[in-house]
Amino acid sequence: MDKYRTVLNLVLKQHATLGYGFLALLTAGGEQLFSVVVFSCPCNSWNFAYSMVFLFIPALVLFLLGYFISNRTWKLCTGCCINQARHCPKRILCRGIKIFVQITVGALVAPITWISVALLNGTFYECGMSGYYSEHLLKAICNNKPNDCQSNLYKLPCGRTALPLSTGEDIRVTLFAHSQVIGWSLIAAITVFTLASTCIVRCCSPVSFLQLQFWKKYKEKENELFEQKSAEHAKQLAERNLKSFFESEGPKEIKTPSREAWEEISLLYTFSKNEEYYSTIHKYAERKPGANQASSSTINMDVPAVLDFVDGVKNSVDTHV
Repeated sequence: MDKYRTVLNLVLKQHATLGYGFLALLTAGGEQLFSVVVFSCPCNSWNFAYSMVFLFIPALVLFLLGYFISNRTWKLCTGCCINQARHCPKRILCRGIKIFVQITVGALVAPITWISVALLNGTFYECGMSGYYSEHLLKAICNNKPNDCQSNLYKLPCGRTALPLSTGEDIRVTLFAHSQVIGWSLIAAITVFTLASTCIVRCCSPVSFLQLQFWKKYKEKENELFEQKSAEHAKQLAERNLKSFFESEGPKEIKTPSREAWEEISLLYTFSKNEEYYSTIHKYAERKPGANQASSSTINMDVPAVLDFVDGVKNSVDTHV
């Protein structure tokens, strides 16, 4: 049992990394399925357009789905058009832009994986470049080849070219090499960018490493308990209302947060110089009338920073703002 508990704790601790890994593997498998089952190069003047559609349109769909399935997207956007409390000054607007950038980075995982795997596979690139008429490309591919190389190039992916077999194979190997070089270059660039951005974010951390670890744990537990308490409170309220309806009796009093309270815990929050809270709910609880103000949350902090910093470090798609 202890072994299973250790494995479970490891999975829970690395759920964000495992989630991104599973998403990448699922995207790579989908690309392989598309390239084998669905993709069929037309071997005519539509080669380039057809290949670019298969290369970029699924990536665009995955990118938009990344926004759609992120809870942080809807928490950031819900009520922005009509809620006066969210008509924020430039300082808060900049915080919202920062959070939107973090959401965008998370949404880019699947489309970048799709494009990278497609380039490493080489099928889309071979079909597209065989129908892309560029003097530089044609000279690089058809150099020291028969004169009819250019006119037969678009037929190459289908094997219907009039070129000698060895010549056609040389051209295909060259196109595959181009595709894989671009694919590995993209992966290397993304890796360097990810490492650099992570280092910058950590360097700009408003808290120490140990406090940051505590902050992450607090956010995880708060989100978990918030879901549980919401379900319990909603069940109690529903049971009371149904009992009142079916038994024709007056409803018992159940305290429910007001709309203003919901709005307060849904707003973006930043550190102040004299206060330190770990979430908007923490801030609401500490500032509520009668709350004990002599708590550790009044430690002086001279560095202003967005509370969402913790969520940005966690790199979780479903993490709340």
